[in-house]
Amino acid sequence: MPPVTGVYPDAAGDAMENGMTGSGYFRITPGGRDYIYREEYDMAEKITIALKRGASCVGCDIAVVNFNEHLFTLLTYADIVFAPTLLDVKYEDLKNLPDGSVTIGFYHGAVRNSDNEEMAKVMRDKCRFLIAYGACAHMGGIPGLANATTRKKILEQVYKKTVSTVNPEGTMPMETYTDEAGHDLTLPAFYDRVFALDDVVDVDYYVPACPPTHDINMQILSLVREFVEKGKPLPPKGSVIASVKTLCDECGRTRSRTISVARFRRLQDLKLDEDKCFLEQGIVCLGPATRAGCGAPCTAVNVPCRGCMGPTSGVMEQGASMLSAIASIISISDDEDKLSEEQIERLMDQIIDPLGCFYRFSLPKSQLGRVVEDVKEE
Repeated sequence: MPPVTGVYPDAAGDAMENGMTGSGYFRITPGGRDYIYREEYDMAEKITIALKRGASCVGCDIAVVNFNEHLFTLLTYADIVFAPTLLDVKYEDLKNLPDGSVTIGFYHGAVRNSDNEEMAKVMRDKCRFLIAYGACAHMGGIPGLANATTRKKILEQVYKKTVSTVNPEGTMPMETYTDEAGHDLTLPAFYDRVFALDDVVDVDYYVPACPPTHDINMQILSLVREFVEKGKPLPPKGSVIASVKTLCDECGRTRSRTISVARFRRLQDLKLDEDKCFLEQGIVCLGPATRAGCGAPCTAVNVPCRGCMGPTSGVMEQGASMLSAIASIISISDDEDKLSEEQIERLMDQIIDPLGCFYRFSLPKSQLGRVVEDVKEE
């Protein structure tokens, strides 16, 4: 097969030449040709795909089903060898496959317990390319908000303190138990914190969003199809399959050149202008700190952006980036870099649940990682 080259943006958004020869995949860097994968690919054969769920609401499973009739297109050049959502398969079916025998693996969901971690490592061993699919695998997602508390407090709340709980003996989950018949029973170990996929295994690509939209799925389908049928190289390792712009760039709401807000409010506290920028109306919207590529479906139906696409390519700390944007438009100081502690407290008092607002999908991958104050033992 003759060499094939292409140009893709790297993680910082800069153009980078890449290519594929019959003997492997390479990337042209300032220091020369950097070989990433050296496996032999026979483009005449079908590729294989595996899907596995971790700590997830199964919304990403629905997103896979949302390929709709295009799933049949995918099946013309790919065999799905493991996908509990779509097929009657068992864990052993995946574990028994030779290492590296699956071309592309999709893992969605965070890593919350020992079962999630074990299967993430199995997927890494079996798949040549592993994709963190969806916000939870990408950044930890909503399950990652559990990093604001501890394993002990979660179990105490769920099994002893909720108003609907009847548990007079205080029975708690046990990782191992032997019943009266002598059967050994086990449960996965429930971790004290939540991890994103690349915290436990090496990841090749990231697909953000909660869940990935149909259009994002079509981008993936196009990349895979051109990889199989034309030998076109996949994007460089570490790429996020989405736009490098901010959500504001694809939002259809009208926005002034400059924004100044006296105070922030909630949606139910005002009569919303359905065409005007949320921030201009004093509604917190994470568009300025969020990566584009979803098509802004939420803002189109009068719901402010919650940030599920993760940070833009220029920043890693999505929450801090949005706080900086908020500080720049709030009318309490002429210089957001010189806000006093009192001014910051006045600003935060206007926002209900700042942690859940600014780190809803990204707490495990943020510089905070978890809420330290809340993990102190009582």
